[in-house]
Amino acid sequence: MDLSPDEYAHHAHRLADWIATYLRDVDQYDVLPSVTPGAIRAKLPKSPPIGAESLDDILADLDRVILPGATHWNHPGFLAYFANTASVPGILGEMVTAALNLNAMLWRTSPVATELEQVVTDWLRQLFGMGDGWFGMITDTASISTMYALAAARERDPALGIRQRGMAGRGDLPRLRIYCSEHAHSSVDKAAMTLGLGLENVVHVASDADFRLRPDMLARAILADRAQGYRPLAVVATAGTTSMTSVDPIGDIATICQRESLWLHVDGAYGGSAMAVPEMRPFFAGLERADSLVVNPHKWLFTPMDCSVLFTRQPTVLRRAFSLVPEYLTTPEGDDALNYMDYGLQLGRRFRALKLWMVIRAFGSDGIAERIRHHCALAQTFSGWVRAEGNGWSVSAPVPFSTVCFRHVPEGETDEAEIASHNAAIMARVNESGDVFLSHTKLGDQYVLRVAIGNLRTTTATLERAWTLLRKAAK
Repeated sequence: MDLSPDEYAHHAHRLADWIATYLRDVDQYDVLPSVTPGAIRAKLPKSPPIGAESLDDILADLDRVILPGATHWNHPGFLAYFANTASVPGILGEMVTAALNLNAMLWRTSPVATELEQVVTDWLRQLFGMGDGWFGMITDTASISTMYALAAARERDPALGIRQRGMAGRGDLPRLRIYCSEHAHSSVDKAAMTLGLGLENVVHVASDADFRLRPDMLARAILADRAQGYRPLAVVATAGTTSMTSVDPIGDIATICQRESLWLHVDGAYGGSAMAVPEMRPFFAGLERADSLVVNPHKWLFTPMDCSVLFTRQPTVLRRAFSLVPEYLTTPEGDDALNYMDYGLQLGRRFRALKLWMVIRAFGSDGIAERIRHHCALAQTFSGWVRAEGNGWSVSAPVPFSTVCFRHVPEGETDEAEIASHNAAIMARVNESGDVFLSHTKLGDQYVLRVAIGNLRTTTATLERAWTLLRKAAK
């Protein structure tokens, strides 16, 4: 037997208070834990308990073991990578999801999970100002969403026969090529590895001075590959690159893809959320001609990990890439019901739509847009401080959204290795403070620092503290 509902109620109330205290006081913790590899494992028994342990003892270990080893993504000073927020409505949604424990593999296994996912992905489409004709489904991460999109791209031409015959040992199958910016996310390369296309067949196209894929170079690469007998398959345009959040010229790329009959996938895992702000939609001009798009609500739409949304205008092709229905999964609803298992690898699927539904309802489209605007304004404020400071400080890339790339160059220093070492040391000193957490990247041969603003709890005071620490570390 399970523990009783009364026991659940007692400890759930305690845990609710614990969560509320954590959210209220999260800025009191060091963003990065002061632990070394293996330190957390050393606190834990090497074997599972033979007898039952009390929930009192288990919950006590949240403070003894869990919090001391956590990197606090909810901390206002988390400015590394792409910050996210487990918002209150999202946390409540996760609690209900765990209690209901639904499996959204078939419509029949949980009608509400399937139909709420249909509704909430269409809400998101409308929130982003996208037109009709898009099919949406929720996955765990953008890496999986991108892999699904490229699997569909591979399946679009049934004459390739990959679904049935595979790719191995086939002399009749040309080498298939995927194109993306040199600044595209590594998930594109990983998808190529997983799908059997191979890393050698991912063509990283040169970018312009603003780190956007150059359409002219893309067209040349496609032409050269066709001349060598390769088969161009798909292009991945990025709307908000991981390092510096540049946006590839989607419209120009779409024109090339239509001319060359290539699948166009847009990686908007981070930047796509900015479409919730009407005045920012021109960044995404041409998106309506893409075949697929990924946006991660667990990045900039304040939804707890994990929640990625894959949109496609070619759902029939996506279904053809993955649908396989054994007898024990046939149901009498037939084509009257949507079964999400037909559109991806997973059979079992979490009820992720519930938390996203609660987040959108709790903030509303206006509230979401205003929060994203605020983060972009904070990024402009921070980049303004860097530009105004001088003394070796400079902004290293355009700031279209809420991420700032910058660095410090000591007076007279020209050696990039020395400049990289200097900036790495600055970052290490700042991160050791526990107040903020920064990350870095490389733009060409330049090592630069990043401030990525996306947490609901980040304020101007947070950035002032980061800027003070940075200037002090540079000295």
